[in-house]
Amino acid sequence: MHPNPVFRGRPASANLDFARQRSFGQLSVNGSFGPFAAHVPFVLSDDGREAVLHLTRSNPITRLMDQSLPALLSVSGPDAYVSPDWYGLPDQAPTWNYVAVHMRGALERLPDDQLESVLDRLSESFETRLAPKTPWTASKMEPELRARLMRSIVPMRLVVEDVDGTWKLAQNKPDEGRLGVADALKDGFGHEVAELSALMRQLPEDPPEEMDSEQQAS
Repeated sequence: MHPNPVFRGRPASANLDFARQRSFGQLSVNGSFGPFAAHVPFVLSDDGREAVLHLTRSNPITRLMDQSLPALLSVSGPDAYVSPDWYGLPDQAPTWNYVAVHMRGALERLPDDQLESVLDRLSESFETRLAPKTPWTASKMEPELRARLMRSIVPMRLVVEDVDGTWKLAQNKPDEGRLGVADALKDGFGHEVAELSALMRQLPEDPPEEMDSEQQAS
């Protein structure tokens, strides 16, 4: 997370809502030769206390799961390069604006008999977003093929103990500089640049002071 507190003032609830909407992130744990990472879809519970997911049996992380492990689930949002010229202000430096949320906690392997319910939760969560399309369900798969696929994956959950977010949207610049960058991003590059520009135009409201220390999901 960015060390500047001006980019980190969003309450845990806002960061969890962002992660829940994205539903895709990078899961990282420490291994014997350094970090292991996997890019995974997940479903975050309503209270933000757990994220369920699955990994293939051949994934290096799965092979470490004889016990729970400290883990990080990093969720990225829109991002873009910012040229100093776009601020219309003197003495600026190049930077990169972005939104990202980190969820830390204990990664646990769930019993194999919970795999079906985890897969159903994942597909139901994502399929309902495609309404009015009729949701896909696992019953549409040929049973033998479905059983073979299920043998290759294992259910997991991250018990979320801490959540933190960076919303780097030029909040530390005068309004005219921030809005100048938002305008110029149309000619820039990055990921979901239009969404980043919109966030910079209408900054999320600052959280009330009593929520400033709310960094945990509990």
